[in-house]
Amino acid sequence: MKKVKMTSGKFTFIARLEEEKSPVTCKWLLDRLPWDAKMIQVIWSGKACFMPLEDWAHGLPDEYMTRIPSKGEIIVYPGNVPHLQWDGEFFMSCGPCSIATQMGHLYGNLVLTITEGLEDLEEFSTIVQRKGEQTLHIELMEE
Repeated sequence: MKKVKMTSGKFTFIARLEEEKSPVTCKWLLDRLPWDAKMIQVIWSGKACFMPLEDWAHGLPDEYMTRIPSKGEIIVYPGNVPHLQWDGEFFMSCGPCSIATQMGHLYGNLVLTITEGLEDLEEFSTIVQRKGEQTLHIELMEE
């Protein structure tokens, strides 16, 4: 099982790559590592933060989709519902949330599940909310 390490300031999160559930989306993510994601606060979705992906994820298939991720789940919305939102999202659930826009609900592919650092997610989300964009460095861990 592959894992990634995500760091931002004093925060460290370890997550497992959900390759069995979303193999194409996981490969898409692995091809981008190491990656510095610029996380910002969600507007319509609850306790979460995200990085806009513009059209980077267009073409990803629907895999293990959800609109209500559990705390610590990270999903990729590829931007495949253009009448709701054309740009994709790398979406991190930090508490109660559902991925949405002002026009309606979105669905994304589960790509990562945080296994270490869950207790710090809400504080991280609060910092993003109060201080603005935070860089989240994402890298593959050695097996």
